Amino acid sequence: MSPRASADSYSEVAVVGAIPARYASTRLPGKALLPLAGRPLIEHVYRRARLVEDFEDVIVLTDDQRIVDAVEGFGGTCEMTPADCPSGTDRVAFAARGWNAAAVVNIQGDEPMIDVAELAAIARYLKDHPDDPMVTLATKCPSDLIDDPNAVKVVVDRTGYALYFSRASIPYARDERVADPLLHVGVYGYQREVLLELADLPPTPLEQTEQLEQLRALENGYRIRVLEASKPSIGVDTPEDLERVANLMMEERQ
Repeated sequence: MSPRASADSYSEVAVVGAIPARYASTRLPGKALLPLAGRPLIEHVYRRARLVEDFEDVIVLTDDQRIVDAVEGFGGTCEMTPADCPSGTDRVAFAARGWNAAAVVNIQGDEPMIDVAELAAIARYLKDHPDDPMVTLATKCPSDLIDDPNAVKVVVDRTGYALYFSRASIPYARDERVADPLLHVGVYGYQREVLLELADLPPTPLEQTEQLEQLRALENGYRIRVLEASKPSIGVDTPEDLERVANLMMEERQ
């Protein structure tokens, strides 16, 4: 939808795709604007999100005019948010306070190969289950990531709701492994009011211990539905990641 719809004109069931993208990335400054297959990285994320029919709007949220200029340059929509937002979730919540949408999907701005079908599944779930506060994704954890603290694992109950997220290997196999470890795929869908409530809550002990924002929701009694993803996501945090994604895109086009 371009030009952007007015926030006040969203329908009561509207789902908005939000892409937080700050310039001062710790490990790879300015990565949102790094060239990838002839386009800035953020453009790939935006264009994939725009393919989701259930998104009434897709908006990049940033704290830097350079990103605003780049997004508007390729015909995207962008909102400026404060530089002191402590996290991408806080950045999305800040902007969502001015939207009349029913739900919001927080899309990682550094995953240029994000799966469109999985974004669509989250958007559709939020529409079809307005009483569920949050939804996210997980996939079978590759064996080389089970003990990697940078790879977040999740355990779910029999109805598909998260019991716990951790950087540790969970569930721990004391004898034989019966349940496969699940790797969390960090895309979140929120009913808008829940997003705003969570942003207003203080950090919780488990959240601070694991450094995982989603634990704030669980510690405060919010349920998180976990949908199945087909494969792990690929984020760009280093020049090597960027090269890897470029090669994968080339293979995808062949």
